[in-house]
Amino acid sequence: MNAANSAFMVLSTILVLFMTPGLAFFYGGLVSKRNVVSTMLSVFVICGIAILLFIAVGYELAFNGDIGGVIGKVDHFFLGGVSLTKLTTTKIPESLYFLFEMMFAIITPALFVGAVVGRIRFNFLLVFIVFWSLLIYYPMVHMVWSANGWLARMGVLDFAGGTVVHINAGVTAYVLSAFLGRRLHPHQDQPYNLPWVLCGTAILWIGWYGFNAGSALAINQLAVTAMLTTTVATATSMVVWLILEMTIRKQVSLAGICTGTLCGLVGITPAAGYVTVGGAFWIGLLATLASYGFVHVLKARIGIDDALDAFGCHGVAGITGSILTGVFATRTVNRTIVENGLLYGGGWHLLGIQTLATGITIILVAIASAAIVLVLRRFVAMRVSATDERVGLDESEHGEHAENTDEYSTEIGQHHKEFAGQLAHFNRHQS
Repeated sequence: MNAANSAFMVLSTILVLFMTPGLAFFYGGLVSKRNVVSTMLSVFVICGIAILLFIAVGYELAFNGDIGGVIGKVDHFFLGGVSLTKLTTTKIPESLYFLFEMMFAIITPALFVGAVVGRIRFNFLLVFIVFWSLLIYYPMVHMVWSANGWLARMGVLDFAGGTVVHINAGVTAYVLSAFLGRRLHPHQDQPYNLPWVLCGTAILWIGWYGFNAGSALAINQLAVTAMLTTTVATATSMVVWLILEMTIRKQVSLAGICTGTLCGLVGITPAAGYVTVGGAFWIGLLATLASYGFVHVLKARIGIDDALDAFGCHGVAGITGSILTGVFATRTVNRTIVENGLLYGGGWHLLGIQTLATGITIILVAIASAAIVLVLRRFVAMRVSATDERVGLDESEHGEHAENTDEYSTEIGQHHKEFAGQLAHFNRHQS
């Protein structure tokens, strides 16, 4: 094996895994304090579920054989008989490629958790993730990233997961939000911990280098290019969101800046290994404008309650980046692509393919997600009761709290006379 490529891919794999706890902090900081534990647990527990599922059948369904260009075949349950020491074209062991792809299977369903926090039953979410992985995620991987995949043969470009990860998760988030309905009191859901949001964003940005640069599957110029374009698009999105808030809202919010940062990371993902620095700048700018417009203008008019804007960020920015790959892709960056994008003299063909593949992804994921929900909710309740929602899922579903206040409340109860003045002042403010 190539030691340098293998070391690089080990690091990239670790970075992509690191993104999932980073996402848990990002989402956990944005939700109300009644749902912090529930949100972070719902994200983190996917690590265990997705790993076992991917080992059992997921890798085979995604990459082994082909059935109609849509799905693979399970010939080796739990990897029995698979030669994991075989080398890939970049001279890394297949076991390392397997591990890298496994991390994508973890982070993708974790993304749509943000849309449904505070009102979806934990057991419904777990069962949904299993069926969603089998019926939607693995087929999407096969169609786009397998050599025999339907969309791959069509010529779609998706360097690191614009269709497979972000549009997929974003559209699923939208469907789940539509079926769940609106939260009872969304105006009361103030962010629990904004420093956690910044910490989670920073972890995601760092991990994204494994996500995008690692998709080159070797430490080469393409990996360096992907790292550079990722950085440029992300910085552009952050600044564009900053300018939008300064000019429209007249106040700059930390939560908004972190959201804008993620829009750049999402938007550049399908194009990271195909575009120049200039292309990365325009993708970052346009993806942010699209996401900001959806979150602050269209979302309220549509009426779908996507709690943490999983569709507004991942879905909208992913759609924008996927389509714009057909505009800015160039063979001067990546000689493996067949034709240039629109801006580099390739005509409308690649843009048409990217637009068609993006549309197909949206339709297939929306229909399949809706079908899973319609069947599954006949057997498992989907939404928590109104009482449980008001109390919060931390208490009603898990019996835990992000803040342990028992010790302090007990002390106040035992010495209530000493705290009479403070409590009176507190009660006046509460009333």
